[in-house]
Amino acid sequence: MRVLLSRFRSRLLPLTLLSLLLVVSQVLAQTVPTPQPQTLIPAPPQVAAKSWILMDADSGRVLAEHNADERLPPASLTKLMTAYLVERELNRGNISMDDSVRISENAWRTGGSKMFIEVNTDVSIRDLLYGIIIQSGNDASIAVAEHLAGGEAPFADMMNQHASRLGLSNTHFVNATGLPHPEHYSSARDLALLSQYIIDDYPEHYAIYAEKYFTYNDIRQPNRNRLLWRDPTVDGLKTGHTEEAGYCLVASAVRDDMRLIAVVMGTSSEEARAQETQKLLSYGFRYFETLKLYEQGAVLNTPRIWGGEKDELRVGVDSDVAMTLPRSRNHELSARLDIRPDLTAPISLGDRVGTLEVRLGEEVVGEQELVALESIEEGGLFKRLFDQVRRFFSNLLSGWL
Repeated sequence: MRVLLSRFRSRLLPLTLLSLLLVVSQVLAQTVPTPQPQTLIPAPPQVAAKSWILMDADSGRVLAEHNADERLPPASLTKLMTAYLVERELNRGNISMDDSVRISENAWRTGGSKMFIEVNTDVSIRDLLYGIIIQSGNDASIAVAEHLAGGEAPFADMMNQHASRLGLSNTHFVNATGLPHPEHYSSARDLALLSQYIIDDYPEHYAIYAEKYFTYNDIRQPNRNRLLWRDPTVDGLKTGHTEEAGYCLVASAVRDDMRLIAVVMGTSSEEARAQETQKLLSYGFRYFETLKLYEQGAVLNTPRIWGGEKDELRVGVDSDVAMTLPRSRNHELSARLDIRPDLTAPISLGDRVGTLEVRLGEEVVGEQELVALESIEEGGLFKRLFDQVRRFFSNLLSGWL
């Protein structure tokens, strides 16, 4: 009987351990989070163009590109800068939409695409701006160049100054139209950035880029951007074509609060530039999403400030923070605030006080300055002395700990 019991116990022990391991494994399975399936991002589509880029308009992240910094003739994509300068002057109050522009013979005689303005007539800035954007009028472009700068050459100098200001490092303009010249060039990246500025800086004028037709002098002309008819989410921007440049297109579209900008340069036809641009937009919207993490002016922290009228400083960002990432990975986002230690008054509104770092998993995907959202003046003499004593003991205690 004892032999049988000992044999039973010798078999019971392994079975008991096995059962215990099974229980433990079940508990661990319940407590350890199941890994989230990662979204697989395929390679960008094949695009039949000399140069191209796909960029998110809010975050500025480039989702795909090819030869994006190559200097190429931009043809009528040049008129994005021409229109931008008109919009800038309107915004600054230097001109108004109802101002009249006298049309010179030089503007009237310009070749290429036309708005069909007549020499020695007066045309409003409004009509000229519509003629530049929708009809791609070379005559309208020269008319505004002469009106704003006294001639096309000084206007081109203005264009180059603003290109430098906006960080367009592979762009140089010789004229306001995009007619061929060896020293007139731009790049896909620069044109995407310029489009971003057009959308952000002067949104009150951006709706013009979505207009399908414009009629002037009883001549109705269509917008050459075919995507305006094919894709209801597309709302701009501009086409271009010369023999040297090929067929070019800058397009922007919005879906679910995400705006993308696509640029293709040097395609073979009007149809090709539309199709290749649509490929890029479809790829971007399918596999990426843009999240607006923090709004401009939102208070992200209130660190201690010494020697001031107040003891705490409101800290945040001075512009919206948006991040573009592969779809279904937003659970991997994290943020860290690195705030300068020992902040001391006086602090002025907008002073840099630290850095906001955003990570996707272990990868840093964005950094932005943290700024003071208020000004804090120095406190009185007693307040400053009292804070010096408090800071001494605070630093002493933190050193011991």
